[in-house]
Amino acid sequence: MRVAIVGPTHPYKGGIAQHTTELAHRLAALGHEVVIESWSDQYPARLYPGVQRVSEPEMEPYAPTRYPLSWRRPDGWVRLGRRLRRTVDAVVLVVVTPVQAPAYLSILSALRAGRGARPRVLALCHNVLPHERRAVDEPLTRAVLRRVDAVLVHTPAQAELAGRLTPVPVTVAEMAPHLWTAPSMTTTGAVDADGAGTRRRLLFFGLVRPYKGLDVLLRALARGPAEVGLTVAGEFWGDEAATVSLIDELGLRARVDLRAGYVAAADVPALFAAADALVLPYRAGTASQNVDLARLHGLPVVATTVGTLATSVRDGVDGLLVPPDDAAALAAALRRLYEPGVLADLRAKVAPPDVHGTWQRYLDVTLAALAGRLAVSTSANSEPAGTAAPAGTAAPAGMAESAGTVAPAGTPASAGTAGSAGTVSTSEASQYQRERKADR
Repeated sequence: MRVAIVGPTHPYKGGIAQHTTELAHRLAALGHEVVIESWSDQYPARLYPGVQRVSEPEMEPYAPTRYPLSWRRPDGWVRLGRRLRRTVDAVVLVVVTPVQAPAYLSILSALRAGRGARPRVLALCHNVLPHERRAVDEPLTRAVLRRVDAVLVHTPAQAELAGRLTPVPVTVAEMAPHLWTAPSMTTTGAVDADGAGTRRRLLFFGLVRPYKGLDVLLRALARGPAEVGLTVAGEFWGDEAATVSLIDELGLRARVDLRAGYVAAADVPALFAAADALVLPYRAGTASQNVDLARLHGLPVVATTVGTLATSVRDGVDGLLVPPDDAAALAAALRRLYEPGVLADLRAKVAPPDVHGTWQRYLDVTLAALAGRLAVSTSANSEPAGTAAPAGTAAPAGMAESAGTVAPAGTPASAGTAGSAGTVSTSEASQYQRERKADR
C-alpha cells in the first residue's frame, strides 16, 4: 500500500513527532511504500512559546520525508492534496491541534475534487480536542473529522468524544511506545527493604501545563515526607514565575530543582537514574508515554486516576494511584512510597514496556482502518463494521459527503461552505483568520 502520513516529524520535537516517525518506520518495515509529508512551519510562534525544533534527532529520522506545508501558505495545502490524490492509496492525517484544521480541510477538499478513485483518509487523533480549549476548537475539529473515512484514537474516552463529532467509524488502538531512548530496561540501582539506595528524590518530567497538576504535586510535597526532593524537568506552557512563587510560598526552594526548558534526549537517562519514582499528578489527560519511559528506566509511577493512567499503573504493584487534584491524597501516597520496603517492592515489579507486541497490535488496527476493515465502530451514526470501501475507491455514500458540502479545491478551508452540523461557521473561521494574520 502507498501511504502518506501528514504530520510532524524531525526537526520538530515531542511525543507526537516521535510517534509519526516511528509509525512510518514500522509501516515501511512491513513492506508498505510510506512517505511523511510534514511542516516547514507548523504554526504561529505565539501559539507555542517553547522550543519547536531541535538540532539533534530524538530518534532515527525517516528518510522519505518532505516538508511542503506551512501555516502561512494555503496554496501549499491544496497542492499537497492534489499530489496525494494522484500518488497514494491512503493518507494518515495526524491531528495535532485545531490550528491546523484549515490546512487539513484544504488537503481533504483537494483529495475529493474530481471523479474516480481517491485515497482513503484516516484521522489519527492523539487528543481529539485540546486540554485547554477555545470556542473555535470543537467546530474546527468536527469539520475535519466529518470529512475523513475513519478516525483512530488511543482511549475509549477519546473514541466517545470523537463519536460525538463525526458519523464516520471510530476505532481505538492502545498507544504504542515511542521512546526517547532504546527500548530496553535501564538499571537504576537496587533499593533494599531498609531503604538503602534510596535517592529521596522524585521526578516530574515533560511539558508543564496547568492540566498536569505540578502545583498539586508541590503542595503535596510540602505536606509529604521530609527531606524528599523533586526535580521538575520540562518546558513551561504558561507562567513559570507563578510556579517559582508557589515554591517560595511553600518553603520548598531547597527541595525543588527546577530545570525549565527543553530536555534533550541525551539528558533523559540521567534524570530518571537520579529519581526514586516518576510522579504524574495530572488533573486530566488521555494517555502518557511517560509511564513507558519510567518503566524503561525501572522506576515506579505515582499517578492520578485519569485517562489511561488508571489502568496502565497497577496500584500497589508497580506504582501508586490517587484521585486527581487532591494534594492530601498525593501527600499520603508519597509518605507511603517511603515507608520501609514499599519502594523496593514496587521497583521489583516494574516490567519493561512491551514495545514489539503493542506496536504489532497498533499496526494491525491502523492497517485495517486504512483498508476499510474496521472491526469496531463507536459512532452511533457510522456505517456497520466492514462496510467501508477498500483503499483507493470512492467513499461509501453517506459517509463523508453527508457532513456538508466541501469547498472546491483552492477555496480557503476555514471559510466553511455549509450550514449543517460539523461545518465551521463564517464567524468562527473569520475569528481564526484574524488570529493567524496577527501573527504574520
